[in-house]
Amino acid sequence: MKKAKNVKIKTGRAGPPAMKPGYQYINPGQEDQMEIHGYQRSVVWTIIVWIFIFLTVGLLRLFFYWFPHLMVRSTHSKCSLAEATVVVLKDQYLQWYVSRIRELAVDGQLENKARPKLERGTSTVSFTKFDENEESVEAGNMEQQIRLVRFFVTKKVKFLWNADGQLFEKASGLVDSTSCSFFHRQKGFSVDTQIKKRVIYGVNSINVHVTPVIELLVKQIISPFYIFQVFSCSLWYADEYYYYASCIVLMSIISITVFIYQTRKMQRTLRNTIASSTIVTVCRDTGVYEDISSEDLVPGDVIEIPRHGCIMQCDAVLTCGNCIVNESMLTGESVPVTKTPLPNPSEARTEDKLFNIKEHALHVLFCGTKVIQTRYYGDQRVRAVVVRTGFTTSKGELVRSILHPKPVDFKFNRDTYIFIGILAIIAGVGFVYTIVLMVIDGDEPGEIVLRSLDLITIAVPPALPAALTVGIVFAQNRLKKNNIYCILPNCINVSGTINTFCFDKTGTLTEDGLNMQSLHLVKDGSFTDEVQDKSIAMLDPAIPVMAAMASCHSLTIIDDELCGDPLDLIMFEATGWDLEEPGQEHSRFDMMVPTVVKPRQMTGQPWSTKQTTDMEVGIIRQFTFTSSLQRMSVITRRIASSNFDLYCKGAPEKIASLSNPETVPSDFHDVLMGYTQHGYRVLALAWRQLPEKLNYTKVHRIQREQVEKNLTFLGLLVMENRLKPETTPVIQDLKEANIRTVMVTGDNMLTALSVARECKMVDQHEKVILVQAYPPQGKADPSIEFINTDSTSDKVKQFDKSATGAETKISMPGLQYYHFAMEGTSWAIIRQYFPEIFPKLVVRGTVFARMSPDQKAQLVEALQELGYYVGMCGDGANDCGALKTAHAGISLSEAEASVASPFTSKNPNIVCVPTLIRQGRGALVTSFGIFKFMAAYSLTQFVSVCMLYWIGNNLTDFEFLYIDLFLLTTLSITFGRTDAYHKLSPKPPLINLFGIAPVLSLVLHTILITCFQVLCFLIVMQQSWFVEYVENEDYDYTSYENMAVYIISSYQYIMLGVIFSKGAPYRKTIFTNYWFMFNLALCIGITLWVNIYPTDGLAEFLELKSAPNIPYRLIYIGIAAANFILAILLEMFVIDSYFVTWKLQESAEKCCRGSTYKYHILEDEIKDTPNWPPLSQSTSLAQVFGRMDSAINTTKESDQVSLSGSLLNDGENSEVDITVGEDGKQAVINEGFVAEEDSVTAL
Repeated sequence: MKKAKNVKIKTGRAGPPAMKPGYQYINPGQEDQMEIHGYQRSVVWTIIVWIFIFLTVGLLRLFFYWFPHLMVRSTHSKCSLAEATVVVLKDQYLQWYVSRIRELAVDGQLENKARPKLERGTSTVSFTKFDENEESVEAGNMEQQIRLVRFFVTKKVKFLWNADGQLFEKASGLVDSTSCSFFHRQKGFSVDTQIKKRVIYGVNSINVHVTPVIELLVKQIISPFYIFQVFSCSLWYADEYYYYASCIVLMSIISITVFIYQTRKMQRTLRNTIASSTIVTVCRDTGVYEDISSEDLVPGDVIEIPRHGCIMQCDAVLTCGNCIVNESMLTGESVPVTKTPLPNPSEARTEDKLFNIKEHALHVLFCGTKVIQTRYYGDQRVRAVVVRTGFTTSKGELVRSILHPKPVDFKFNRDTYIFIGILAIIAGVGFVYTIVLMVIDGDEPGEIVLRSLDLITIAVPPALPAALTVGIVFAQNRLKKNNIYCILPNCINVSGTINTFCFDKTGTLTEDGLNMQSLHLVKDGSFTDEVQDKSIAMLDPAIPVMAAMASCHSLTIIDDELCGDPLDLIMFEATGWDLEEPGQEHSRFDMMVPTVVKPRQMTGQPWSTKQTTDMEVGIIRQFTFTSSLQRMSVITRRIASSNFDLYCKGAPEKIASLSNPETVPSDFHDVLMGYTQHGYRVLALAWRQLPEKLNYTKVHRIQREQVEKNLTFLGLLVMENRLKPETTPVIQDLKEANIRTVMVTGDNMLTALSVARECKMVDQHEKVILVQAYPPQGKADPSIEFINTDSTSDKVKQFDKSATGAETKISMPGLQYYHFAMEGTSWAIIRQYFPEIFPKLVVRGTVFARMSPDQKAQLVEALQELGYYVGMCGDGANDCGALKTAHAGISLSEAEASVASPFTSKNPNIVCVPTLIRQGRGALVTSFGIFKFMAAYSLTQFVSVCMLYWIGNNLTDFEFLYIDLFLLTTLSITFGRTDAYHKLSPKPPLINLFGIAPVLSLVLHTILITCFQVLCFLIVMQQSWFVEYVENEDYDYTSYENMAVYIISSYQYIMLGVIFSKGAPYRKTIFTNYWFMFNLALCIGITLWVNIYPTDGLAEFLELKSAPNIPYRLIYIGIAAANFILAILLEMFVIDSYFVTWKLQESAEKCCRGSTYKYHILEDEIKDTPNWPPLSQSTSLAQVFGRMDSAINTTKESDQVSLSGSLLNDGENSEVDITVGEDGKQAVINEGFVAEEDSVTAL
């Protein structure tokens, strides 16, 4: 294996950085981890700093305004956080924040019942522990009596001081270290307690501050760009350059006005969209319910969910009753979701787990979601306990991500600042040059200062930052025309650098909807008939599989329409059954069975109406689907039955693992592969008959883990998930452009592999190696095996993570290029136990299946860490993390959650991906071109002025005005209107402003321009009519030298605009940019007029002394033409040549440290090791998946062995005794059961 020596590998930054020893952090290990330092004021250093501020006429204070953390460091001394009055924070993006610590004393009794007015700002809290006998709220580790509130606020989040831990903790409500049983014990707060809690957690409001006009105005004026504008304009006014200075002031005023208008408009729109307040009903500690403002809610409050529904104003855990919720704000899917009460461990007699908002999401009503209706028993209220308020809620986090987006850390942007610094150095040289010349000439000090400072404004163009945004603005408008909306315009340039794009599968690559294909039945542990779609409804309704399909779903009737998940709808409609929900919608829990499904009487069916009635199934309880469990289930009861049944539906591998082995066909994995390899979506169905004397109350208290086991496998439900017609052409275009495509999905591996083949993400001649990792089992080490999915005779050797690290390697014949594929479980194991192999798998990984939302984001981060520029396209909330993490995330969903993504496409297909990359590349090349144009313009004018300074001359005010305002401004604006090229190039555009080509281009063009200016300067001096310029006190610069330099430089500015306005392969030709062509024609025409035959009025206006004869004036046209031809040849055949742009650049990168991306190194290593990955004996994919399921199951703790948790005595009139077999699989009821009044005997 070749090893790269002395090479510094470039990687991307992703995720929170490693914590440094000796440093303190807030939110350690989380996405918003920040380094924190405490400071207290130093009187001595404060006085010293203010003396220097006075001596620098406020310039030092202005500098500290730009870098406030340096102001704190200069005027404060470092101290512990306990003593600090100010904290300085640094986030993972190296951004600094300063927050002042506040302290609020809270009396034991507050007489004023009104909401206390908190000081605006930032800060934390100090606590002492509650007495154990006092009733309290478990706020994570904060079960404390508040004596003093000490806190700070940063990024809209409050951090409280924990005196015991001597650290600041996020005021996150009840999501940390709170037991599930607490929510069922919580009875509500008194008014006084609620007020105290509000001091800790703040007002329950997501308030978007609309910045006052005067504040925005001041902030804009004192920004570095406008400070330089103020400096330049002040200098020009002092130099009596009124016209151009006034024009710049006017344009700056317009720019600032537009900025203030757009900023306030965006802030108002966001505030009006986000801000909402309503009246909520809260339960007091006395049991009395009263109405209060939603802004007064605090974590721990018990609220009633209205029967008619509402918009949630906080995150709350449901403890009583069911809610049907529209979570489209979060997920983008307007599918009603049923929220059920959080299981009560004390009633179920199970372990009291800690509440986790992700694991228990099915019991949480999230802020901003709409409760459509509630369902409850009798007169019971639907209750929920508030867990998070304000900016800590799900909606608040979303708003925070908008207000504080991930900064665009782009090399081109960094390089522009460095290049401006280089121009400043050149300006410094000119500054010294001017001073030396003018001192030698004996000029006045004031004149020396003006002339020398003026040269700085020439070398560093004030309009450069504004000009760089032109291409981005036009690209944003073009994206909008393609129904792609952007909330972070700076990401457009970054999207032009994307070389890897990740795609979700379902709804992104494939259609949202499914088509029912067939039902493959299982009988006596063997697969039997495969029933086609239209024949399913004719099956005997008495068989369990029909009841499973008819009842195991989350469908509900809303406004007389059957609503729910599209997959559930397709499955239910295939049965031909009917669904009924008796009674009024909001009170259906008054019925013993709120939902009933029954067979529909149809022609040709062999059963009678009475038989149909006997087959009615009542859905008693529902365990909703969760991606982590990969299944859902329902407890039902037939009218003619004396016991309850459990039906389960989910991922085939998961359902098979929960089923009795003897009921699972031996060829299960082979049959499953037969479907999934052809791209079908497959679900498994299973059933279990629950003990006869399990009563109605116990059914509603039982935990799903206790009953979702020992199932009888019923069969496979096969559905077709078609590719979107746009998918394959887009993937093909991306691959032809050498943009790597990756699929990351939560679906089955074999289905994902089939889709990858079908959409050409993996070509037919390319191999796919399945990577399976096994966790440590007993004394066995974790291990990996690699399987060639295309030939079962080729299997990679399984090797263990042993102390020796030795592994047997056998070559894989004929394997030229291969892709890796892995599932989420293997991803987690490899990431933990095999960090040395992990990067290689990421470099070659193409298909990632069964990935959780967190793992999707981890994949994007892993790619970024290897140096890739990563894009992500997805359509649901489960993709939000990856969309935010990627350099360019495109959401195909219109949900509010999608605004966390930089881009949103209104067209729900991936055509937006190449469109975005093309426009990004066009905008990036435009920014490159405009930067080179502006830099070359500055250097050209710098050369012109330096030459004229040599004889004590200068360009006149109106000559400057013509160049700066007419030529430069119009050309730089119309420059960016050229559209992106219609096709993606295999070569990405350059992003390195200090690459060989850009630097060589500027240097050679500057030399060429200087030569031609010097040539004209010398030629004019050789003419017989030439009169040498004589310095005068009237600043009359009219002269032949001035004319020669001005005329040739005017042509040079125009030709620079043409040369740097490049077309293919990233932009269309300039001839398609009609505005630019018209502008060029106008500029050339007026310059020819000024050169050849200016009128007396024009010459007088420009203070131009034209040559006395026409033939000489025409010489400048020839010289300009020669300059243009040489320049265009230089740019086309030297700068843009393959040798300079790519080969020379590659050679330079090899010589320079820090120029090689890590993924290049790894790819070379893989190519240089043909024996890796190692191979061994053959096996089938079915066996591999079976082994993986077995390994995962054996590593998990066994489920609750029986129903004992819910059947143990918890009432006077129920007695149950349970005997558990040694294998932990069978539970037998030994003693009798006394039925309670609420048992469903009627069914």
